Amino acid sequence: MSGTSVTAGTAAVEPMAIAFPVQVTAVQDLGANYRRITFGGYSLRQFGVHGDLLDTRIKVIIPPRIPGGWAELPVLDAQDEGWYQQWLALPEDERGSMRTYSVRQARLDAAYPEIDVDFVLHGVDGDGDAGPAATWAAQATAGQKLLVIGPNNRAAHCITAQTYGGIEWRPGLAQRVLLAGDETAVPAICAILETLPAYMSGHAFLEVPESGDFQDVHTAADVEITWLARGAALGRSRPHGEVLQEAVRRAVPLPGHTRLGAEPGAVEGVGPEPAEIDVDAQILWDTPQLLDVAAVKATRVPEAPAGALPFYAWVAGEAGVVKEIRRYLVRDVGVDRKQVAFMGYWRHGRVLD
Repeated sequence: MSGTSVTAGTAAVEPMAIAFPVQVTAVQDLGANYRRITFGGYSLRQFGVHGDLLDTRIKVIIPPRIPGGWAELPVLDAQDEGWYQQWLALPEDERGSMRTYSVRQARLDAAYPEIDVDFVLHGVDGDGDAGPAATWAAQATAGQKLLVIGPNNRAAHCITAQTYGGIEWRPGLAQRVLLAGDETAVPAICAILETLPAYMSGHAFLEVPESGDFQDVHTAADVEITWLARGAALGRSRPHGEVLQEAVRRAVPLPGHTRLGAEPGAVEGVGPEPAEIDVDAQILWDTPQLLDVAAVKATRVPEAPAGALPFYAWVAGEAGVVKEIRRYLVRDVGVDRKQVAFMGYWRHGRVLD
């Protein structure tokens, strides 16, 4: 097992994330607002985690745009965990842009390994604020080269490595689950659904701009999958996240009967006000893995570790919407914070890498 250089007397440690040079091998439009880009490369033989990819997050480095096309990619040492420092050291007009995406599907055991990444084409039709990733994806063609930063499979099997930090789906012992997200969370939710065991039940709500964005997704679990379109038949569009919040409230009604030992209608299940987060200044990322000791002690069931209860929720999307769902589930319903992952993937008017 090879690794990064270390000082004498210490064990070799594989970097958890490294850079993978890849090229576009296929482009497929998925409905009205999605485009699937397939990336291939022999470097992906080293891509992966120990088990299912689930909601694995990766970084995609988009090359700088130049007149007539796109510039050459920056050169990074693919095996060096210092790739980020290398990238930051490049001049701004040469390093391009870095954006976070989920892996939708992967064929890592194929003769030529590939991964699929679904891009939401925000604003590329000229009526919005399209970012560099959506702009690039709208014009992507086979043969174009990029860099993907993702999990190092060798590290996943290295006893000195820690858990890859790009996976949040950790239901533990839960057999009833809730997945909720907007269009940016659709690839992760679909990837999770396809891995769920038959004994799990619950709900999955996916809010997208219009019904043309609905996709076929299958699961062995007894999870009801509901697609929600903001666009209406009369041409009106509802506010972002409104239909998603309504669906969550219907699926997980008051009061907090999801708490261990509580019966439906047990008012003592109502929980504390979650810590305030300014989503315009901070990234909303509140997951069981990130709870500190004080937060764990403040929960309703302090003796139960994360993942020990029968209900688990995973919520991602626009940070303001996620914040409202977080308040509802934790404060109003009384769901134990150690049983919920809340992730603000993006924020209106703010650029997140």
